[in-house]
Amino acid sequence: MEQVNERIVVGLDIGTTKVCAVVASIDEQDKIHILGVGKAPSDGLNRGVVVNIDKTVNAIKQAVEQAQLASGIEVNSVNVGIAGDHIRSIRSKGVITINNRDKEITVKDVERLLEDCQRIMLPPDQQIIHVIPQEFVVDGQDGISDPVGMSGMRMEAEVHIITGLVSAAKNLYRCVERAGYEVADIILEPLASSYAVLDDEEKEAGVVLVDIGGGTTDLAVFQENTIRHTAVIAIAGKKVTDDIKVGLSVLDDQAEKLKHQYGESFVDMIEDDESITIPGIAGRPPKEITKSILAKIIQARMEEILEIVAIEVKRSGYSESLSAGIVITGGGSLIKNICPLANEVLGMDAKIGRPLGLAGGLTEEVDSPIYATGVGLVLHALRTGDTNEPILPKGKDKSVEHVMNKITDRMKTWFKEL
Repeated sequence: MEQVNERIVVGLDIGTTKVCAVVASIDEQDKIHILGVGKAPSDGLNRGVVVNIDKTVNAIKQAVEQAQLASGIEVNSVNVGIAGDHIRSIRSKGVITINNRDKEITVKDVERLLEDCQRIMLPPDQQIIHVIPQEFVVDGQDGISDPVGMSGMRMEAEVHIITGLVSAAKNLYRCVERAGYEVADIILEPLASSYAVLDDEEKEAGVVLVDIGGGTTDLAVFQENTIRHTAVIAIAGKKVTDDIKVGLSVLDDQAEKLKHQYGESFVDMIEDDESITIPGIAGRPPKEITKSILAKIIQARMEEILEIVAIEVKRSGYSESLSAGIVITGGGSLIKNICPLANEVLGMDAKIGRPLGLAGGLTEEVDSPIYATGVGLVLHALRTGDTNEPILPKGKDKSVEHVMNKITDRMKTWFKEL
């Protein structure tokens, strides 16, 4: 790993049920290699928010140390994902006049306009995490993705602003620092996952990404290569485990095991309705249940998640223009037959999302939906990193991206003030 021109970044997905660390590098040909992966069980979070700092710190240390060992690289700073049902998304508009002599729009003008879009009333406990331009309008001409260099008198923009709870972000920050690492950036988890599992064609055609994790289900709607809507739903895999635990009167570990080994999301698709023996608690006799009974419990909760997804998709206003359908990722997507169920509930094509676009290294180790966010965090950092020359996703305009990076840098300062 002595190549001078190689950039190395670390993604840290701090989840409700697991903490996952991914170390990756990008070479001169823009090829991404996974160098190390680490995973540790986590129970210091509830619905994506830190509730126990010590447990979270230990899980972070464990996961990062595993990744360090596999990669042989010492980790100093990490890119952290943020989720939780405190995440809100707001549409905002701004307008400025172009006042230079030749009326040519500059990067500074775009920056000024995006700052104007951020003049919104926020509760004191909320802070802006991301500002994503939807489109620019120059002198009434809409549909412009990068106005720099154009001539005009008046420029407007519509942006998608994502906000989060200040205390939730601060606690994440504290956990990482207490574990001995610096926070390079904080990124919304569905945005990170989209980097890993969606390709440009899907984002162009219109797609909804659903990341079913342990504590939260993260959702992002893309259309014409731009993120149009985001939401975080506080129901996910942990709730499915709780339902099994209560419905079958078993222990938490047994419920989790049943979900992974025999769980199915769609009762109608069960071919072999075999019997499952559940050990009795504290010396009681074992119980027999069928696969279909377990599937009924799982299906009820999965349907609820997908019905809320359907409401959010409708709320986005893009439900009629999502030609690429739905991509489901995260640990919850591993429950068998989730795609046919999603097809039935949402009435659109569904597929499982696995990390794409990796050139080498431990690609097989991360070829699972559970690593979508971790891999997405490193892809986001590698492609939008504020090095001498940002490496941008295909189809992104450098001038707007430049402004976005500057805004992100400024946002990082609110963590530094802790």
